[in-house]
Amino acid sequence: MTVIRPGCPRDLAEVAAIQASSPEAAHWDAADYLQYDFRVCLCHGRVAGFLVARRVAPDESELLNLVVAPEFRRKGLARALLKELRTAPAASLYLEVRESNQAARNLYKSMGFQEVNIRPEYYQAPPEAAIVMKFHSC
Repeated sequence: MTVIRPGCPRDLAEVAAIQASSPEAAHWDAADYLQYDFRVCLCHGRVAGFLVARRVAPDESELLNLVVAPEFRRKGLARALLKELRTAPAASLYLEVRESNQAARNLYKSMGFQEVNIRPEYYQAPPEAAIVMKFHSC
């Protein structure tokens, strides 16, 4: 059974492990997620993925990180986390994604996001451009 709920301090070790297993993901200090809209997806009582977003204006949010553990990918968890986030009242949702992360770009496009900009050399280790994507609910 899959459950999405707000993340809490007891989730941080599993979230850090998921980040470590996902070199294409942003790698932040997991404890910093507690200050944002932090959601985890549980499968059989285990954190299988997480999402972090923040409000940047009354009608605008930014997706900071979305990662699913490798063994849980291709099961709809990222899609479920995004659907949950899209229920928030922000009209626009922005994100950046590595140019080479075609699987993520395809997922976002399938959920109504549009590519609106490119940021050269946005990512480090390895250096890579970011594709800026936007979802507008209205």
